Amino acid sequence: MTTTMQVSAPLAAHRRVDSPDLDEARERVGEVFCPHSLRPEDRSGGHRVRFSAVDFGAVGLNYLEYGAPVRIAPEPFDSFVLVQIPLAGRARVRSGGEGIVSDPTTASVPDPDVPAEMTWGEGNAQLIVRMDRTALERQAALLGYVQGARLPLAMDLTTPAARAWRQTLDLLRADVEHDGRLDHPVLRPQVEQMVLSGLLLAHAPTSPDPASGTVVPRLIRKADDLIVAHAREPLTVEDVAECVGLSVRALQEGFRRHLDTTPTEQLRQVRLAGAHAELEAADPAATSVSAVASDWGFTHLGRFSIAYRRRYGCSPSEVLRR
Repeated sequence: MTTTMQVSAPLAAHRRVDSPDLDEARERVGEVFCPHSLRPEDRSGGHRVRFSAVDFGAVGLNYLEYGAPVRIAPEPFDSFVLVQIPLAGRARVRSGGEGIVSDPTTASVPDPDVPAEMTWGEGNAQLIVRMDRTALERQAALLGYVQGARLPLAMDLTTPAARAWRQTLDLLRADVEHDGRLDHPVLRPQVEQMVLSGLLLAHAPTSPDPASGTVVPRLIRKADDLIVAHAREPLTVEDVAECVGLSVRALQEGFRRHLDTTPTEQLRQVRLAGAHAELEAADPAATSVSAVASDWGFTHLGRFSIAYRRRYGCSPSEVLRR
């Protein structure tokens, strides 16, 4: 009898596969995760795939065991992030040119943008947390973590923060296996935040971006790029927040923390720069300061002139007449 047969299978009420058929297992598991190849490491048999899955909005809790050694090669996840936690046994995982041995003290977090290669050993049973990537990035923006950097492949489960996160997962798992009260629509967003924040606090990189010397989350950079690209349009802070999937408060806090400004001020400065470039290139006989200011979203000509002089040291009309 293998080790996995001695481990009580979690999430049994949410089982999707209980079969020795690897082809069936590959199809059912792929429906929840992504397409992948699945091959036995030897032909001696002994496979008994047990797979259970339950969702909490942006977070999914899954249990998977194959009963005998297998080799798995998933396609890039892209839209989600996986944390694979062995409850028993070991797995070799390669992702992004790096390889680790994962066991009950070390979870694996494959890079979602590249193919992975995994070999699950004898008796390997895993609790797998599936997290919507956009939701994780939003939470990271709120907490101020790096968005462009990848989560490290190896996650040390023995640290205090990781142990606390595991306790959250155990609480969620116990609730699923009993009354399921945490799946209430009112509580589900709180469950999502607990799981997402817990992972980031336990495992997210905190080092600055070496190119800029500062930590700038990807969603904040995306918002800044959007402002630059659409400054001439009737754009509002609410529009920007909605486009990048952040609340207005989170967007404002992100700009203050990472860009030392506000979205409103950034939009104003980009518009001033656009108006300045247009005034320098304009024919004074064919346009006016008020027309250029209006085109760039400045409805109060006096305020525009004050802001313009403060930034460029001269009036907009002087630049137009040059």
